[in-house]
Amino acid sequence: MNIRRAAGLSHLLAIALIGLVFTSHAPGQNEPLLVPDVVDYKKLIPILPEAPTGWTAEKPEGSTEDVGGFKITNVHRDFRKGDGPDAPAASISILDSAANPDYVAATTDAWKQTSDSVEGYAKTVTIDGNPGFEAYENDQKHGTLWVMIAKRYFVEIELQKQDAKELQEWIKRVDLKKLAEIK
Repeated sequence: MNIRRAAGLSHLLAIALIGLVFTSHAPGQNEPLLVPDVVDYKKLIPILPEAPTGWTAEKPEGSTEDVGGFKITNVHRDFRKGDGPDAPAASISILDSAANPDYVAATTDAWKQTSDSVEGYAKTVTIDGNPGFEAYENDQKHGTLWVMIAKRYFVEIELQKQDAKELQEWIKRVDLKKLAEIK
């Protein structure tokens, strides 16, 4: 599966999960629905880094969409080093989940599960004081790192054809402090 398709599936999964959590906690008929505003995607695009030396980057993509009565903002950028099916690839996505704090809580709670085997691992991590989750498949050399920033932004780093240690290097390319300040 290529990075773009995988990121698209991650985006759809996030929308579906937000929708499920949102509808499962629907207010009563007389209760107001107080939903924080997500930021416009144009504010998040500059957080996506340029390509590192020796890599190429596609043009960043982003959108702010109204999905079933609430808004969601997502930005994304793909990177490649070389050509061909075995060329290392990376993608960085940022999802503003301010519209659903229940989704944030449920997701970060799920990150408490860990596993380690000959096939790979999944573990809780902390990046600059922010909670996260890292998973890696040894045979495929495929890894994903999710980090929660300011209790609203999910930053996802997905790598293919790279060593697990590179997940930590790629997250350093994203200015997490600057992201936390965006409201």
